[in-house]
Amino acid sequence: MLKITFSNKILESGTDEAGRGCLAGPVTAAAIILPPDFENEILNDSKQLSEKTREKLRPLIEQQAITYAVTHLEPMEIDDINILNASIKAMQECVLKLEPQPEYIIIDGNAPFIRKKGIKNNSGKIFSPAEIEILASIPSSSIVKGDSKFMSIAAASVLAKTYRDEYMNRIHEEYPMYNWKKNKGYPTKEHREAIRKYGVTKYHRMSFRLLPEQLKLDI
Repeated sequence: MLKITFSNKILESGTDEAGRGCLAGPVTAAAIILPPDFENEILNDSKQLSEKTREKLRPLIEQQAITYAVTHLEPMEIDDINILNASIKAMQECVLKLEPQPEYIIIDGNAPFIRKKGIKNNSGKIFSPAEIEILASIPSSSIVKGDSKFMSIAAASVLAKTYRDEYMNRIHEEYPMYNWKKNKGYPTKEHREAIRKYGVTKYHRMSFRLLPEQLKLDI
């Protein structure tokens, strides 16, 4: 049974991301605050659930949440700041959207949610000083396999996964030859063969190794 809270704060937000290992599409993050009396026996790490179960859970989670937010970070930004920073930034953007704001944040993984120097891109700092102050003022903990331990992280993982899948299904209609409706942008054999045959799109992450033997890929 997943636990409802880590910190015992009423307004505790769970955060997670989906699509970190993909060759195409955004990295998508979600943050959510669940009520203290929230219960769901089916909820688990989204990777352990079927697509049908995730789709069934999403409206239940959204209806019962105190607040939630979802953010897509596009491939261009992933290439600019790297995928780890992009994953963290997407989760931070979600937290800034929450109303009310959380008293505590729990994040899936082992990366720190807040870094002293902050995340920067080629143009400088990504967040305003006021936004950085808000993020830094909220205590947080990173929890390895947190999506299989705490309900709020598991719920965030379901939202991130379903919203990202929805996004990939939509752009599949634009570029059906990559079959993103099935592979969701992950590095399957089919996806890489399509890249070899058709080249890359605006949705591909150019900082990733798109082909196993890749030295240079013409755009």
